[in-house]
Amino acid sequence: MQIAVLTFDGYNELDSFVAAAILNRMHGAGWKAHIAAPTPLVTSMNGVTVERQKPIEFAREADAVIIGSGIRTREIAADPAMLARIKLDPARQLIGAQCSGTLLLAKLGLVGDLPACTDLTTKPWVIEAGVNVIDAPFVAHGNVATAGGCLASQYLAAWIIARLAGERQAEEALHYVAPVGEKDVYVDRAMAAVRPFLGAAVAV
Repeated sequence: MQIAVLTFDGYNELDSFVAAAILNRMHGAGWKAHIAAPTPLVTSMNGVTVERQKPIEFAREADAVIIGSGIRTREIAADPAMLARIKLDPARQLIGAQCSGTLLLAKLGLVGDLPACTDLTTKPWVIEAGVNVIDAPFVAHGNVATAGGCLASQYLAAWIIARLAGERQAEEALHYVAPVGEKDVYVDRAMAAVRPFLGAAVAV
């Protein structure tokens, strides 16, 4: 499985790196989560500059895509040329958005009037875009999911793993990163957030 973690200038490190790290726990099964960005280098909201692993266009061929958030999301959402570079297909891909990434998902026409999650800072902008924002950390509708709050990135990662590989594999990935002495509680809490949205079938 190839996963694109869309990361833009002004990105939130927790959104991009936590999700990518958990997803890459599946490397033994041939999975790879890539930091995909529109430019060769992107700098975070806290000044951390990283080199992209894939261009933003990689999103169109990935099996799953996570749209991260950041302090420049409103600018990106208002840039038709940038949005045109992001081609997603919810009939074929799992697509998740984190915090202000939900705004980009809305601008791409993948939310509609479905309930969605975002962070508290971004909430007014997402509502302004016509999205029905709910007070929850995670929600999914078919192959499209949204999460609200930086540490909810673990839910997006767990959802993707559970959908594409099964719940046991998601639990094992979460167990590895969970704090010592709290692993069972941590895994149970995370899986309780995503399990209602897994459905009976595993995505292909």
